[in-house]
Amino acid sequence: MKVAIITDQHFGARKNSKQFHDYFLKFYNDVFFPTLEKHKIKTVVDMGDTFDSRKGIDFAALAWAKDNYYDRLQEMGVTVHTIVGNHTAYYKNTNELNAVDLLLREYKNVKVYSEPTESKLGKLNVLFIPWINDENFETTHQSIKSSSSKCAMGHLELRGFPAYRGHTMEEGLDGKLFASFTHVFSGHYHTRSTDGRISYLGNPYEIYSNDIGDERGFHILDTTTMELESINNPYTMYEVIDYDDTPHQTFDTRKYEGKIVKLIVRKKSDPKKYEKFVDKLLGSNINEMKIVETFVDVETNFEDYDPESEDTISILSKYIDDSDLSLNKAEVKHLIHQVYKQACELI
Repeated sequence: MKVAIITDQHFGARKNSKQFHDYFLKFYNDVFFPTLEKHKIKTVVDMGDTFDSRKGIDFAALAWAKDNYYDRLQEMGVTVHTIVGNHTAYYKNTNELNAVDLLLREYKNVKVYSEPTESKLGKLNVLFIPWINDENFETTHQSIKSSSSKCAMGHLELRGFPAYRGHTMEEGLDGKLFASFTHVFSGHYHTRSTDGRISYLGNPYEIYSNDIGDERGFHILDTTTMELESINNPYTMYEVIDYDDTPHQTFDTRKYEGKIVKLIVRKKSDPKKYEKFVDKLLGSNINEMKIVETFVDVETNFEDYDPESEDTISILSKYIDDSDLSLNKAEVKHLIHQVYKQACELI
């Protein structure tokens, strides 16, 4: 039996941005649903953070999710196993009140897991593990220790895995807790990583600028062979352009339409030609542009220079690492990342 695994969809992200929802929809229409149909998949596992806001739901975001995702899955006869994540639990200390249970009750094909639950996917026994908090901490640990399943799927915060590019979590649960499982799949961290047994599968699409360069998409799991196939999302929201006296006449701007663009200016010998380049780019219906003027010296080894690393989070993380802070730098970076995400929601 083959099942699709998707996680951290964050419907309603970026203050229910139409731009981002249009971008999401291309993935679902062109990649996700055609893949389900091609492989005749009738089971989807959603490993948490289905909706973006923990405190409320924008009606337009809910309508979008129902019209473009849940209605279609219901029409296709697909069963959805949905795990409660930290973004869908209303309170931080309990999963009892959660968005997916409240908002999706009309869908008989959607099963919501707000507490650890043993279930079957075909002949595969699976322990579904929702977000671990103060209320369910002890019962979750007991469920993990007593489980006869060899596969766990959850929304876990484990240390030693990258939460996003350039930042490895130094806090969280120890992965040794899951030593009895041969396969552990998790959501929560948006970048893909694995230690061979525990795998973070990553979210389906770019949401923040520091997502540039990370492969996104979803996965297909063969529950008999445990073979995991990555289905990548070919669409991006963020693009980086290196300007090095690039002639505007021959520069093709079509791929940047509707995108958020970072323009890295390496060399600008003729300001008028540069202005024409920028004007052409702005006239190509891009959504937003940020200009970073580096003016890297011509003797610099460009192989050692990575303009994509110059996103806000990377700059702040490097500053914290290089500082003389007497505080726990990992905690400070984690706090900065959370504040950055909240700030993005205000844009």
